[in-house]
Amino acid sequence: MESTLQEPALVAAKTTPKAITVAYWTATALLCLQLGFTAYAQLRLPQVAEAFTHLGFPAYFRVELSWAKLLGVALLLAPVPARLKEWAYAGFAITLASALIAHLSVGDGPEAWGWAAATGVLWGLSYIFWRRLQATPASA
Repeated sequence: MESTLQEPALVAAKTTPKAITVAYWTATALLCLQLGFTAYAQLRLPQVAEAFTHLGFPAYFRVELSWAKLLGVALLLAPVPARLKEWAYAGFAITLASALIAHLSVGDGPEAWGWAAATGVLWGLSYIFWRRLQATPASA
């Protein structure tokens, strides 16, 4: 027996490869802007250096982390093999989770760990849409 009910619009709507591409680049651009800004801040702003000291990290780690972030941003934006992008996403996931853990372990409030949490949301969106792009057939 066939149903006469129509499918809800959200179920019936097919996500096009173009929509996935636009969503991916929007999330990735915002993620890269955020990560690029934090890398710059870690290298140049004294209050950010003080925050690293507050968290118990040595000064060299702040510099090392900044350059790693800039390299990761370049990998996300450049046409590189998928394996390199996976490594960049993995590195950012570890960095963001570690930032949350570090801030929470010293008792910082949302004003301190909120940036890492918000960047984690952007990371998740970018990664999900990137994986969807990888699964989209080239002919679609």
